[in-house]
Amino acid sequence: MLSIGHIKFNSPLALAPMAGISDLPFRMINRSFGCELAFTEMISANSLVRKNAAALKNLSTTVGDRPLGVQLLGADTDVIRRAVDIVSGYAFDIIDFNAACPVNKIVSKGEGAGLLLEPLRLQKILKIIVENTDRPVTVKIRSGWDESSVNASETALRAQDAGVKALIIHGRTRQQAYSGKVDYEAIRKVKESVQIPVIASGDALSPELIRKLFDETGCDGVAVARGALGNPWLFRETEELLKKSSAPLRPNVHEITQTMKKHLALNISFHGEERGVLRFRKFFGWYTRGMPVKRLKTRAFHAATGEDMRGLIEEVQAS
Repeated sequence: MLSIGHIKFNSPLALAPMAGISDLPFRMINRSFGCELAFTEMISANSLVRKNAAALKNLSTTVGDRPLGVQLLGADTDVIRRAVDIVSGYAFDIIDFNAACPVNKIVSKGEGAGLLLEPLRLQKILKIIVENTDRPVTVKIRSGWDESSVNASETALRAQDAGVKALIIHGRTRQQAYSGKVDYEAIRKVKESVQIPVIASGDALSPELIRKLFDETGCDGVAVARGALGNPWLFRETEELLKKSSAPLRPNVHEITQTMKKHLALNISFHGEERGVLRFRKFFGWYTRGMPVKRLKTRAFHAATGEDMRGLIEEVQAS
């Protein structure tokens, strides 16, 4: 059973934070199919301190959106301390710190995966977060900066010494970003080097690949990211495969389109019609992946109203 601090989970799967994706509607859709632990989008500590409206909106939650982790990004210890104070007034269960984002504009500021080059600095930041919150703290890292500096085990030990209660590791280097093969051995070595739970990440795209992460690394949990895009059933299907070792059934078109309608409605309710429909356009493509509806996908990327998008979803069902 996966545990993070005092929190015990029935499922070893978590919905990973994804920028521009992991809003409240997305989390609630995934929870409806078995997701237990979910994280907010990555939130900049600087944006929180500046009281940026979008950053504060990312902290929005509702009944049923628990257990919830808030992921923070930053490098300035004073700013991070102030951001922790701000989020302490919100309803959540875990603080996760991002030391894994490979994007250039993040790394160039010494944030995200840039901190993998400074393990002592990362340890100091984590210790400050731990000392300024009563919630369990986790950290997300990568296997290293590049293939010549795979230092995940050292980073993990420093995180453990800082008081972190669990570690999430993406089995790729910053240089790889999201391409190339996942380094299962690097994850396994981290698991063998620390006493805290290790949650593996990377190519968790299907029940079979998630099971492979468990089998190859001995990890305590798996963080699902891209695999959940337009596929919230991944949580239900993976639980079935892990417990019964049987191939899970995929959802039919009716279940897919009903879920699309629900997701769209949640988007519009949370973001307003214009922004809600705009954000749903990419989800339309993800939900209909593999279906012979290319023209509908093209039209979906021009849909401007909820009525337009609902009509396209009806056409998917009829196709």
